[in-house]
Amino acid sequence: MTVTHETQTPEAVDPASLHTPVIAWFDQHARDLPWRRPEAGAWGVMVSEFMLQQTPVNRVLPVYEQWLARWPRPADLAKEAPGEAVRAWGRLGYPRRALRLHGAAQAITERHGGEVPTDHAQLLALPGIGEYTAAAVASFAYGQRHAVLDTNVRRVFARAATGIQYPPNATTAAERKLARMLLPEEERTAARWAAASMELGALVCTAKNEDCARCPIAEQCAWRLAGKPAHAGPARRGQTYAGTDRQVRGKLLAVLREAVTPVPQSALDAVWHEPMQRGRALDGLVADGLVEPLENGYYRLPLT
Repeated sequence: MTVTHETQTPEAVDPASLHTPVIAWFDQHARDLPWRRPEAGAWGVMVSEFMLQQTPVNRVLPVYEQWLARWPRPADLAKEAPGEAVRAWGRLGYPRRALRLHGAAQAITERHGGEVPTDHAQLLALPGIGEYTAAAVASFAYGQRHAVLDTNVRRVFARAATGIQYPPNATTAAERKLARMLLPEEERTAARWAAASMELGALVCTAKNEDCARCPIAEQCAWRLAGKPAHAGPARRGQTYAGTDRQVRGKLLAVLREAVTPVPQSALDAVWHEPMQRGRALDGLVADGLVEPLENGYYRLPLT
């Protein structure tokens, strides 16, 4: 006999039945992270959101603390050269985020008197701020009611509400609709729900080795109740690093971050054996504004 599993329609979910147990779990199990403390302020929340994109908390923590000690306000960062932001970014990866954060700090200083705006539309208008980051800052920093959809939240909603193991590779209109449906009406509760559902995905409803025994909504989870059907969508590709252009870019940037004066081409040539890939990586860094070429084959982090 063949057993088939039917996925649950999101409309069948009672949002209120999820809110109370997940928020209660969060009240007991939330990690004490510096950007969650009141003294972090909106700028601290924004910095953390930039850094946490595709980067785990344990790698972010030391860089975050150093960043806020050096640049406690947007205006402090805005008056520095963008290359200093790239230098301070260290080995967090995806260093264009440092340039975007620097650009956002400049815009906050010029447009909003150095204060991170409270208005969602004004947040979204800042350079480097997309749909997710604007909602996250408005929700986590200002307690507003917004659907905050990162990978962890999307996975929790996919499993609990629709009965599938993994969400699509890119956020869909159906996911946004579901997130809005699940959002509590009361503003403060909605902001708490956004943080709680994200933490649940980070600590319990993880991509691999999910811990359903610790999950506060396991009894209601559509995916668990369906017998945890395997992922039926496109194959999920793991990220590779070794031997990629990303690795070469990282090696080139490391030389420039550690240098106090412009670096000759020969110093960059020494970090990677394959000249075509090395040249492609360096050209990409220049095109992205992360490296500034000078006369006579010298390079430096950008000053403007």
